[in-house]
Amino acid sequence: MSRSRIARPTEHAAIRAACRSARPLPPVPALMAALLDANARGDREGTTLAAHRVVRAAAPSEVGE
Repeated sequence: MSRSRIARPTEHAAIRAACRSARPLPPVPALMAALLDANARGDREGTTLAAHRVVRAAAPSEVGE
């Protein structure tokens, strides 16, 4: 039984590959609903994440896209 080595990408290579691929954002109303839900639940990290995604989806040319 022969074991062959399986090449796996490093974290750096995986991040580089993810940066090259386009990831469409959900519509702004869906992101706003997620923002309100996270805020109502007291989820500070979720609120921050949703707020940043709302800004990015609303004005992509102004946020470095």
